[in-house]
Amino acid sequence: MAVGEEDETERVRRPSTRKTTGKSNTGRTGNSTSGTKRARRRVSAPQAMRYAAEQLQELLGRVPESVSALKPTEDGWQADVEVLELERVPGTTSVMASYRVMLGKDGELVSYERTRRYTRGQIDRG
Repeated sequence: MAVGEEDETERVRRPSTRKTTGKSNTGRTGNSTSGTKRARRRVSAPQAMRYAAEQLQELLGRVPESVSALKPTEDGWQADVEVLELERVPGTTSVMASYRVMLGKDGELVSYERTRRYTRGQIDRG
């Protein structure tokens, strides 16, 4: 092997951050032949919850703890997703954040914003 050439066996492969479920991703786009065409039909509520959590995790690099709210909008879905931002001991003092995630009808993330930060042990007052 010449200097500067890379042996195929020496390459480091990084694991994918996406979970594989054995299903193709064609359900999200509505078209198995083209990733550019999007389904015009609104995704279901359970799908919207999963898509909101998955896509926010991809952007933030943190695993969402829950989807605390979900409602349909004219353009798709609005979800509130709870994320652990700073883990502390005891756990009740850990810092949580609530993110508002907007999805299009096809389930793709359109926008997100952090709406609130709070400690895990904090209780909302009526």
